[in-house]
Amino acid sequence: MLSDVAIVGAGPAGTAAAITLARAGRAVTLLDKATFPRDKFCGDGLTADALRRLAELGLAPDAVASWHEITEVRIRSPHGRTVPFDLPRGGAMFAAVARRMDLDAALVALARAAGVDVREGHRLIGADQHDDRVTLRLETDDAKVTTVEAAHVIGADGMWSPLRKELGVDRPGYRGEWHAFRQYMHHVSPRAARELWVLFEPDLLPGYFWSFPVGDGQANVGFGIVRGGGVTTHDMRQLWPDLLDRPHIRALLGSDAEPEGTHRAWPIPTDLGDAVLTDGRVLFAGDAIAAADPMTGEGIGQALATGQWAAESLLTSGADRPQEAARRYERVVRRHLGRDQRFAATLGRGLAHPVVAEFAIGAGGLTAWTRRNFARWLFEDYPRAASLTPDRWRPNLLRPNGAYR
Repeated sequence: MLSDVAIVGAGPAGTAAAITLARAGRAVTLLDKATFPRDKFCGDGLTADALRRLAELGLAPDAVASWHEITEVRIRSPHGRTVPFDLPRGGAMFAAVARRMDLDAALVALARAAGVDVREGHRLIGADQHDDRVTLRLETDDAKVTTVEAAHVIGADGMWSPLRKELGVDRPGYRGEWHAFRQYMHHVSPRAARELWVLFEPDLLPGYFWSFPVGDGQANVGFGIVRGGGVTTHDMRQLWPDLLDRPHIRALLGSDAEPEGTHRAWPIPTDLGDAVLTDGRVLFAGDAIAAADPMTGEGIGQALATGQWAAESLLTSGADRPQEAARRYERVVRRHLGRDQRFAATLGRGLAHPVVAEFAIGAGGLTAWTRRNFARWLFEDYPRAASLTPDRWRPNLLRPNGAYR
């Protein structure tokens, strides 16, 4: 049976596309090599933009067991000054943290409830494009080979997308711009259990150390580095005990903090400018187009956005106009996400210098107004490059919006 759309990858990008298409009446097949729930290496942070998109998809926060709303944000400068950047309270949500194991499973369940044909435990092993369809070959967990055919395909299968490789449009040797390292901890201090912390350690710049609360006295604790900086990916495992033993970090996490499970590391792609977004009847989304934020490494909001845009491009263009769908998709991605990424990349390069990072944090913390709006900008309540793109200006741009009002 020919599906209208097959989607490879059931993370945020793939499920956002699947839900959008299914609710518009399309026959959608969603494929993933994993069986949910499954862990996903991530900082688990959700920006205001990500929250709005999750709300549009119909995801209720209480469907995610580890969902933890964030209102208190603390940023420590390279010189050791801590500045509070608290988010607006009451009436809306501007940031949250949720374990990806819980979030992704809830999105898969939402897709299934929307009528999507969800097939877990299906690993892509081949793909061929034809004039009127795409054929995908998959291997199931019990080693059976099966075939799925669809008029269009969305590749949301990560940075090292097997679909890209099968179609010959991958990027050999690409390792991403960021590399991150995290470990869950429990019995953290009351502050770490309540407040979201970002610490700009001088030796990590333009990277940073983080502590994100996930509820029940637990936190996602880790650090990210930019490739080519002072810390290499080979140094990360050895650096981890040293970071945890630094007095200010030890004081933040508390003397009773204990690691949960093992630590994990993963690459983060942020080079959207050189990514191939489409190939024939295939559109790529999320990490498969290196859509993460070059300044922070955050990628859930961008994954949800590109998944929705891919679905909307197919819906607007119609089943028999793949070239038009590709043009629409590339236009919206370049116009919105492309400009924000370029702006964020420029700012990120500036943060490599301690003096610049110190100045930025100090300027953002001058008044209650600057602290509140810096926090909203940091958590993408409005676009990264809004000040430089007048075509996106709207009335009350700086009025708090948030999500889940």
